[in-house]
Amino acid sequence: MWGNAEKPLGLAVKALVRDERGAVLALRRSRTVHQFPQAWDLPGGTVEPGESFDAALLREIQEETGLQVALTGLAGAMEYEAPAARLAVLVLKARCTGGELRLSPEHDLFAWLPPTRLSSWDFRGQLGRFIADYCQRPA
Repeated sequence: MWGNAEKPLGLAVKALVRDERGAVLALRRSRTVHQFPQAWDLPGGTVEPGESFDAALLREIQEETGLQVALTGLAGAMEYEAPAARLAVLVLKARCTGGELRLSPEHDLFAWLPPTRLSSWDFRGQLGRFIADYCQRPA
């Protein structure tokens, strides 16, 4: 059993968004966020009650980056214990299809990274472990 069984179980989604060259979008969390300030992140967030996970991910990507994407597959899953909930996190693959990149206040910097460099950036916690594992998989 993982984490505190007294906490509710929720669902979150993140995306490995690739551009036309295959680079992956990384977002740096701003200094004002309470969890992992200044760490690198992938676009995504929690799924609202009654919302499908794909709709939630498309919404979160639009809110955080201004980009439109097409979801292309499942990259994997991980567990995360937040202060108020235990989260199952689905990480999906996505391709950028349009929009102009603009960051929400939650993030203060972005980078398009070659997949081979992802694991050398400061992704923390479970996401850092997921990225390290993902980068070890055959292409």
